[in-house]
Amino acid sequence: MRALLAVFLLIFTLPSLAANTATDPYVELYRAGGWPEQRAHFHDALKAAQQRYRNSLPPAIYQALVDNSNQRFAPAAMDQRALASLRQQLPNPQPALTFLQSPVGRKIIASEVQATRRAQLAQNAQGIPRSQAGATRRLLIGHLVQALPAKEAGAEVSLALAGVAADSLSQMIPGLLGGEQAQGLLNGQRQRLMGQIAGDLDNTLLYVYRDLSDFELEEYISFAESAAGQAYYQAALAALRAGLNAEPNTASAGQ
Repeated sequence: MRALLAVFLLIFTLPSLAANTATDPYVELYRAGGWPEQRAHFHDALKAAQQRYRNSLPPAIYQALVDNSNQRFAPAAMDQRALASLRQQLPNPQPALTFLQSPVGRKIIASEVQATRRAQLAQNAQGIPRSQAGATRRLLIGHLVQALPAKEAGAEVSLALAGVAADSLSQMIPGLLGGEQAQGLLNGQRQRLMGQIAGDLDNTLLYVYRDLSDFELEEYISFAESAAGQAYYQAALAALRAGLNAEPNTASAGQ
């Protein structure tokens, strides 16, 4: 169920800057998007990813894995990179903030946060139940699938969680993979993950937004397809990549 978590982690929250929300619309946007809760869910997933290697790696390598991934995903550093990217990529945060603070926006965020809780992920560990939605509902979800960069975001988070072991091995054995070879493998894996997520994305969104009415979904789609919505979600994807430091040059670009 890592993909379900990944779909909604489009950007990260700024808990350390919470006191500044009255004067900083970017921080306020993070909070309105439910990212404080999603940040906690991401770190739950990170701990689970670390634990999967406990019994399969020598103690020294396992400890390096934990130390390296904790450093890479340190909240303050992620906050800095993501916020810098969001400021650069989204000149006007107000339209997205207005939508997310509306009744429909709040209901959307509540549905997303609920879907990525640890208990929900465990409940659906063997797969999300197949939806019996009608043609109209499926058509609406299809529009949402096209409007959101969900598969791209999902692939980045999945790669980050799956890469904690590779990062540690590369540090302990320098030159294990050349730069071009490593980037080629990463790009290939990214494409495979996007394909896997896309294959079940309709059903995933049907499940997550099951409590929204068709009218509420239409409001969501109207925002997501608008120029302001597209600007927000593309900026959010860029902020996600910066926060995860998914690309080799991201760290310097976000500082």
